[in-house]
Amino acid sequence: MSFLWGVAGAGHQVEGGNDNSDTWFLENVTPTVFREPSGPACDGYTRWREDIGLAAGLGLNAYRFSVEWARIEPLAGTYDETALDHYERIVDECLANGLAPVVTFNHFTSPHWFAARGGWLDLSAPTVFAAFCDKVMSRFGDRIAVAVTMNEPNLARLLSWMKLPPIVREMERKTLEAASAAAGVPRYRVANVMVPEEMDALADGMEAGHRAARTAIKTRRPDLPVGLSLAVADDVVTGNDPSVRDRKRAEVYERWLTLAMDDDFVGVQNYERLHYDGDGQVPPAPGVACNQMGSAVEPESLAGAVRWVHEVTGRPILITEHGMSTDDDRVRAGFLEPSLTALHEAIDDGVPVLGYLHWTLMDNFEWIFGYGHQLGLFTVDRSTFERTPKPSAGVYADLVAGYRKSLQ
Repeated sequence: MSFLWGVAGAGHQVEGGNDNSDTWFLENVTPTVFREPSGPACDGYTRWREDIGLAAGLGLNAYRFSVEWARIEPLAGTYDETALDHYERIVDECLANGLAPVVTFNHFTSPHWFAARGGWLDLSAPTVFAAFCDKVMSRFGDRIAVAVTMNEPNLARLLSWMKLPPIVREMERKTLEAASAAAGVPRYRVANVMVPEEMDALADGMEAGHRAARTAIKTRRPDLPVGLSLAVADDVVTGNDPSVRDRKRAEVYERWLTLAMDDDFVGVQNYERLHYDGDGQVPPAPGVACNQMGSAVEPESLAGAVRWVHEVTGRPILITEHGMSTDDDRVRAGFLEPSLTALHEAIDDGVPVLGYLHWTLMDNFEWIFGYGHQLGLFTVDRSTFERTPKPSAGVYADLVAGYRKSLQ
């Protein structure tokens, strides 16, 4: 497989109208931790050909997207052939445009009925997820290039280490309570809004779900590369006391990196470098350029995360996401070249990297932050849905062209 240069995206964040999903349900209960509902998102469910064309127009050779479980299996055990046809057409359009289809089987969102059963707390969850994966594979699994079973199952634990305002945790709990009441069930549970006391049990379910999905996918196609994507900050030590940093690594990553040792690759998703001393996280110095999450802009973070994950697992790395949340595209454009330079230094040092998928093609629905965070190479007009390239799109295209030429 050639080195993959691409963009990454997720169905719920771009498609719009994903109203059979758990996330849609959470967005529309009261109270909700979501800043705003996703609504029509980027109208990607109808404009998918245009979006694939934009990616191809950047000179890329890979396109990561998710199949929406809630669309394909809107009722438990009932599959929507029209939805399967839709995603099959996306796969074929990718191939027609020279883009390797990198398919995520579960990018946070699940069917409403699945969440109403307790989500990944339900003992049958791995089995029903594997059946869904098998159904997708039976339709177009012969044509995809890479399978990502699930996206960032470690995110909730990672966010528990972030300095989020206490009101966020309170609102997450109230949102789940409101959703449970609205659905008339004891516990409405999802993959990206969790209460602390359930994180380990949900992780148990997701770990079992990954194993079951991997088996289902490999049964259909043993040669297909299968892995999962993890949110990985580049955690570094300030001073001589690594105890806090090491405790964080054990809590946030250890389970998942151990699991990934049986996979074909580890999907690394990196957005920041975080500094720790013996007392905790060290904030950015005054005046340092920061992204919209409040982290310092440090391009070397990607290579740092990639080197560490490979060191721990020994597995090849696929960068399934990397980018920056900023409303100043000049910062994003300037961030790309040093990030990729440091990455290729890691490759030159022997770290096996399969590809780089930038997050993301266009500004989209960024979960609890709604449309307030911008990570796209293209803007999207919220009324007309017109896509307009930012300067960073041209910078990324030029960098990819240069790297692809040098590798010929």
